[in-house]
Amino acid sequence: MRGPHNIIRLVRTLATLERTGAIGVVLEAFHAPPRLRAVARVLGWPFKWLGHPGDPALPPATRALTALGPAYIKFGQILSTRPDVVGEDLALQLKYLQDKLPPFSTDVAKTMIAAELDVPVEKVFSAFSEPVAAASIAQVHRARLAEDGREVAVKVLRPGIERAFRKDIDAFYFAARAIEFLAPGARRLRPMDVITHFDGVVQGELDFRLESSAAAEFAANTEKDAGFQVPRPIWYLSGRSVMTLGWAEGISLADNAAIDAAGHDRAALATRVMQLFLNHALRDGYFHADMHQGNLKVAANGDIIAYDFGIMGRLDDYTRRVYAEILFGFIRKDYRRVAEVHFEAGYVPADRDIDEFARALRAVGEPIFGMDASRISMARLLAYLFEVTERFGMETRTELILLQRTMVVVEGVARGLDPNLNIWQVAQPIVESYITKNIGPRALLRDLAQTARVLARFGPKLPRMVEAALIAQADKPRPPPPRKGWFRLGWVAGAMVLFALGVLIGQAI
Repeated sequence: MRGPHNIIRLVRTLATLERTGAIGVVLEAFHAPPRLRAVARVLGWPFKWLGHPGDPALPPATRALTALGPAYIKFGQILSTRPDVVGEDLALQLKYLQDKLPPFSTDVAKTMIAAELDVPVEKVFSAFSEPVAAASIAQVHRARLAEDGREVAVKVLRPGIERAFRKDIDAFYFAARAIEFLAPGARRLRPMDVITHFDGVVQGELDFRLESSAAAEFAANTEKDAGFQVPRPIWYLSGRSVMTLGWAEGISLADNAAIDAAGHDRAALATRVMQLFLNHALRDGYFHADMHQGNLKVAANGDIIAYDFGIMGRLDDYTRRVYAEILFGFIRKDYRRVAEVHFEAGYVPADRDIDEFARALRAVGEPIFGMDASRISMARLLAYLFEVTERFGMETRTELILLQRTMVVVEGVARGLDPNLNIWQVAQPIVESYITKNIGPRALLRDLAQTARVLARFGPKLPRMVEAALIAQADKPRPPPPRKGWFRLGWVAGAMVLFALGVLIGQAI
């Protein structure tokens, strides 16, 4: 389904933005140059009649995105957390997309639950409410278990959502291919890889068995985190299209007025949201990657509650260390070291000037340190970052897409609670703690111990490997000079010595 017919889908997207009046709002929010605005209007106006009308009761941008489908709604959810990028008015309009979309029938939901669980809803739940929240993928009902009276949340997949997402993703693939063909300079952004990554994330989000697994792992990782709650899934009442988990009452982090009325400290909540995300990413290498306000609430006791675990991010040890060193360098204003880490990790081509890159990074970091956070224009900062990546030939790193996107979203959520929040000051204790534990002598000893454990698994095979090496050496028609043979034997002996030393180190640690 990735053929030229997707042109119609993309034309309809532009036509819908024009028909709903959203195109002017969006271009204005992003401070688009006059030439781009003119081209968009010229291309959109003749096909205006092809656009979806949407719900006239909604504001233009929200109306357009809800009419276009779930993938576009996801994009709108991200923008809703960044009033400093798209403006307060547009961000406020887009918050509607977080959990207030039109629900589908409760009877349909009950039919889907009965089919998925193979048991009548009335037999499992003694009470089952109308939808309490509806988002792009699913809607949530509040229910009570018949067996023990526990309050639970029942999440039900929207009917036909897989097909709707497939249509959107196919159009995105087509657009990515067109961009790579028509704009070779954009290939460094790897649009096809980005869409492939997004496709994989979405497919995981459409299977609630995977989300249940993610919720259980995330809950286990964070059970000792003070001021943080993760509802646990109820496995026997969950399946591919239905997920049941414990109910947790709270106020949405988007509702500042209600948070203030309840007596919660918004500045403290903002700091905790940011530090929790950094802890999960660095300490655990497993983080909630869809942390917009619709998926976060504050309980009566002040705990932050996380919901919706369909999109989770995972980082390996090496990437975590690189990420921590970059953050640490910014915190210490050591831009030269930040530049070195980028080069060492291969994020910047080796033929570029490291000093020039460090100077460009200083232009990113210094305004954040030297200015009140409420006066920082994130729109300008992001635009400059894009210029830097283009100038220094930095390619998109698909393994970091979720991390980078979530960092932007979480900072937007935190600054929505506290406009004066400075991310570097908030990040400092978390990053310093990680650096102390994971970069230095202690980390080296732990790495050696891990190497020893790996070598130990091959211990019983070492004699056979040595014998095979010697036989292969003897069977060669032209044996190498004696020195080379002795060198090979020395290498094998050295490997065995290293193995023994590794085991001893592992036992000592």
